[in-house]
Amino acid sequence: MKNLKRFGALFLSVVLALALAIPAFAAVDDTGFSDVDADAWYAEAVIYCREHNLMAGTGNNQFAPESNLTRAQFATVLYRIEGTPAVSGTDAFTDTSKGAWYSDAVLWVSQQNLITGYGGGLFGPNDPVSREQMTTILWRYAGSPVSDGADDYTDETSIASYAAAAVDWASVNNIVVPVSTGVFAPKSEASRAHIAAALMNYSRSQQTAPTTPTEPDPAPSEGTKVLIAYFSATNNTESIANHLDAILDADLYEITPEQPYTAADLNYNSDCRANDEQNDPSARPAISGSVDNMEQYDVIFLGYPIWWGQAPKIIYTFLESYDLSGKTIVPFCTSGSSGLGSSATNLHSLASNATWLDGQRFSGSASRSTVESWVNGLGLALTPAA
Repeated sequence: MKNLKRFGALFLSVVLALALAIPAFAAVDDTGFSDVDADAWYAEAVIYCREHNLMAGTGNNQFAPESNLTRAQFATVLYRIEGTPAVSGTDAFTDTSKGAWYSDAVLWVSQQNLITGYGGGLFGPNDPVSREQMTTILWRYAGSPVSDGADDYTDETSIASYAAAAVDWASVNNIVVPVSTGVFAPKSEASRAHIAAALMNYSRSQQTAPTTPTEPDPAPSEGTKVLIAYFSATNNTESIANHLDAILDADLYEITPEQPYTAADLNYNSDCRANDEQNDPSARPAISGSVDNMEQYDVIFLGYPIWWGQAPKIIYTFLESYDLSGKTIVPFCTSGSSGLGSSATNLHSLASNATWLDGQRFSGSASRSTVESWVNGLGLALTPAA
């Protein structure tokens, strides 16, 4: 399972100010929801989840920050983060409906042992998620890490034994916001605002999470042939690709959709083409043209925008169109907030015989010097081929 821990290879740190349980999020001008003030402590988190298609509104331009998510809805959130992987079989619960909107998500979370149900064959799809349940599920998704040094909450004895390690992890890493100073309220329903904040805090913390040192990948030899392949719907990724081209003097290839994306196609708050593609595991948008003589390239810098925490499905089309065995692939992405996350690791299986390096997220306005510093730190001998 490519979980949220790997989301920071890659997806996606923020440090919360726990005093009075008011996080120190950045200010925003407009949240897009009539019931979320721009200066609300959870405003940035709400925008983050909306932009990444993790939590939409409840209708009528409302987010309902004080309402709760059901267990089926929370399962669906995690399933989307994972890229809606294909599933097979049926779940073993007696209170879920076959073919329901949540069926694939519930099957997936149960197969991954993220949400195992209440026992007695019950999942509780319509039950609200409690704060200790939410925290435990996120902790399992992170790989059940061990965390030491957590301060006790004043209501520590109310935390279920199954959730104790998870709550410690969430406290040490500033993932879950307490309801007030020193109070966790484990049995209380998790509000949509607190869930949005937890999702954002976790994914962002993974952007700067330390990685275990490994042996460096062998550097390509002198005369390395480099290709910069990129998809750019709104020109942000193109800007980074152009910086790379100037730095490396490499070959540049734009991944151009056979059917161009219109503004309506990218209207993420509607039932648009981009939403449909990202939610369809089998979607492979056609590409106009192809790379000439792909076999000549040793290193491929692969760029794309982040759509709801993942690479657009046209990147899947690109990777499946060539034999990339033996090549080194260096992913990079552009986004306004989220990191590279699992968008890269979810692509690995499409070119499993290639060597994948850790990638990097940039803002669309990143300078050439910023990009060049990243390239220089890769440890690759990227002298242009003659």
